[in-house]
Amino acid sequence: MTVSAQDTRTGRVVALCGGIGGAKLALGLSKVITDERLIIAVNTGDDFDHLGLHISPDVDTVTYTLAGVANPETGWGRAEETWNFMKSLETLGGETWFQLGDKDLATHVERTRRLREGECLSTITEDFCKRLGIAVRILPMSEDPVRTHVDTSAGPMPFQNYFVERRCEPEIESIRFEGAESAGVQSDISMALKHPELRCVIVCPSNPYLSVDPMLAVGGMRQMLQGTDAPVVAVSPLVGGKAVKGPMDKVMSELGHTLSHATIADHYNGLIDGLVVDSADSQIPDRVAVAVENTMMHSLDDKMNLARTVLAFADEISARRPMQHERSA
Repeated sequence: MTVSAQDTRTGRVVALCGGIGGAKLALGLSKVITDERLIIAVNTGDDFDHLGLHISPDVDTVTYTLAGVANPETGWGRAEETWNFMKSLETLGGETWFQLGDKDLATHVERTRRLREGECLSTITEDFCKRLGIAVRILPMSEDPVRTHVDTSAGPMPFQNYFVERRCEPEIESIRFEGAESAGVQSDISMALKHPELRCVIVCPSNPYLSVDPMLAVGGMRQMLQGTDAPVVAVSPLVGGKAVKGPMDKVMSELGHTLSHATIADHYNGLIDGLVVDSADSQIPDRVAVAVENTMMHSLDDKMNLARTVLAFADEISARRPMQHERSA
């Protein structure tokens, strides 16, 4: 399919996004909607303090991806990275289980310095985006600390210790989002979700349990999605009954869920109006409206084509229903 010109429709679009998988669609959206009409709300449940620095893995992955400086092989970190800092740290006996490249380290050092001086995470993130040439808005889901913790067969642990240090090896029993109930949705995201010109909300193909759920757990987020008249469309992260990347297969299985688009639709029940599934899949859920498209985003054209499909699907849903509606409960 040939990618056509940029989307010129008015109205804001809010995309809820995690790390690598979500960042691919976010990049496609940013090439289709090239200005501040697009707000990418990013999970910060993965954030943690390490070596005295504030690390925001998903925010950085999305930022690097849209800036064109992400490592194309891993999807995270910087391209053409060097590792002198980590080698020196290892020589001194420091913790090396979470790898910080030399270029990436500059982001964490400068962000931590500015946070300690009283700036908020969203202001710092937007400034980094401008300096890296990103025209759309990338915002943390909240200014308040929300931290994902997992209860596992090896005991409770912070997410990064489970995900990176332990490589998701322990069996997962439950997931908690500490601080979420008392946290508030970042103010500009909240304003966009309530804005009368909100065109749609897109749930990117990020892990529903580890990347999207922390956002939905923030106080007021779920209610705003349920209350908006704009269509809410999710892209399933499954292709051929399997996750494209990451531990989602393992997490879903250990939590007792079947790997299927129907499970994804059920997980977002009451929040979404439509689900986009991959064209290679034969099992199509009947709980919500469904659009079928290639969701494997190998090339930039793939990412842009999927972005256009999602936007067109949302517009179609919006056009065929009355302004006041109720999502399935």
